Amino acid sequence: MEIRQLLKSDIPACVEIFMESYNRLPWNYNWKFDDAVVYLTEYFDSKQFVGYVIVDNGAIAGAMFGHKKTWWTNNQLFIDELFVSHKRQGAGFGKKLIQHAEGFCKDNGVEMITLMTNKFMPALKFYDAIDFVKVDQFVFMFKQIE
Repeated sequence: MEIRQLLKSDIPACVEIFMESYNRLPWNYNWKFDDAVVYLTEYFDSKQFVGYVIVDNGAIAGAMFGHKKTWWTNNQLFIDELFVSHKRQGAGFGKKLIQHAEGFCKDNGVEMITLMTNKFMPALKFYDAIDFVKVDQFVFMFKQIE
């Protein structure tokens, strides 16, 4: 198992894993390949992109898409997407990606990692277990436009 910087040429393999992870229980999304390529490429093309893939037995097994951002108190790494192949979930791959991101932060003067997750999905337990703190004063909101 190795972790390396995510390359643009990795996006199709990442899309396959992304769709495998999110188009099934418990998420039940309905990502189409072309839409997911656009979605992940938008992150990759952003000015402050930070991304890694975890490779196992020569194949990408998971990825982290994020970006650096400046906040008035510190520099942050915001994790936009973190996903691991359904077949490899529970094997420590996600934790390894987070640890690698922590190393990036230490090496680059980034003082905080932030992310958003659904409190009703298993990912919340994952982030709780690796010492992320829930922030009750923030509310994620959206408005559907029809």
